[in-house]
Amino acid sequence: MGTHVIKMPDIGEGIAEVELSVWHVKVGDMVVEDQVLADVMTDKAMVDIPSPVHGKVIALGGQPGEVMAVGSVLISIEVEGAGNVKASAQPAPVKETPVATPTVETAVESKPVAAAAPKAAVCQGPIVAREADERPLASPAVRKHALDLGIQLRLVRGSGPAGRILHDDLEAYLAQGQSNASAPVAAAYAQRHDEEQIPVIGMRRKIAQRMQDATQRAAHFSYVEEIDVTAVEELRAHLNEKHGATRGKLTLLPFLVRAMVVAMRDFPQMNARYDDEAQVITRPGAVHVGVATQSAVGLMVPVVRHAEARSLWDNAAEIARLATAARNGKASRDELSGSTITLTSLGALGGIVSTPVLNLPEVAIVGVNKIVERPMVIKGQIVIRKMMNLSSSFDHRVVDGMDAALFIQAIRGLLEQPATLFVD
Repeated sequence: MGTHVIKMPDIGEGIAEVELSVWHVKVGDMVVEDQVLADVMTDKAMVDIPSPVHGKVIALGGQPGEVMAVGSVLISIEVEGAGNVKASAQPAPVKETPVATPTVETAVESKPVAAAAPKAAVCQGPIVAREADERPLASPAVRKHALDLGIQLRLVRGSGPAGRILHDDLEAYLAQGQSNASAPVAAAYAQRHDEEQIPVIGMRRKIAQRMQDATQRAAHFSYVEEIDVTAVEELRAHLNEKHGATRGKLTLLPFLVRAMVVAMRDFPQMNARYDDEAQVITRPGAVHVGVATQSAVGLMVPVVRHAEARSLWDNAAEIARLATAARNGKASRDELSGSTITLTSLGALGGIVSTPVLNLPEVAIVGVNKIVERPMVIKGQIVIRKMMNLSSSFDHRVVDGMDAALFIQAIRGLLEQPATLFVD
């Protein structure tokens, strides 16, 4: 038997160090070639580190949240044969300490849960009892799936390595007819005295740093305008009915992207990046629209490049492709950088008004709120219209308030008269 040491790889773009975000294995686990060992975070993206060999994990080179240099020892694996290091050169194992990692469960409002049932022996079916403070192994995607299904992970038996809970385990749990109601009803009112400390690491740390940097450096101001989207929604429904089967379904987002592109012909200062250290504003001719996307590891902003040269369906397809890649953690560094203006939407949860934070070094971000039907007075008559607010933020250091208002009014006019979106 020998030892194969895997070092932190050179991820490119001159990156000298990365943050170890999460381990997918622990000491003692058996791994196979191409199995993901860990996730590391660069300034731009989350990167999977796969195993190049089969073997047994004998040492981890760091803890989640630790910043590691490229070339440093990431993990040591016992393998058949000689391995790639001499026995005397093997690194000392890093002592594993329990570290809570951020998951989608921490990103939602805490809800009361039933008190723990008495600990029981592991059964052979999909049900198992754990202590209330025992954190079962599961990926962020599985945790999100369990949250959506209303399943307490501590009750689910994991069939993966080291008892890791898989999607199939959730399905097996449901198939057995179990639910959160399996806990005693009276226990739902029991007092709780536990607490959880969640390190701010990985993507959450990057998001926190960027948001803090944006609010401290830029002079934010927001502008909210109400838009009648009845006509554009009718057009969207018509196009989907006529071409949806062959060209794909359209959401409102590609219409908004088109409106932003057309409006920026008269307001090029919105499509800009501001280097406040060099005191230089760059206004590219191309429009690269960042589309804020929520993923299991946090907010990501994949970029629709050259939106000015795309049709409605092309923009729609690219938005959908990038959103799927971001949610699955597959978006590349190039796909997550280079935007010149950002579009953000909370969909059906859009609320009435929001105050988006700028995606520096951009100078504008357009925020979409939810569509509601309301009575409106038009030419002295009360009619029902579909209304939506745009809540947008700008960097007052380089964008004047009047220009921001005129820019949003231009978008409003284009959406309320959607034929003008396609008039050159």
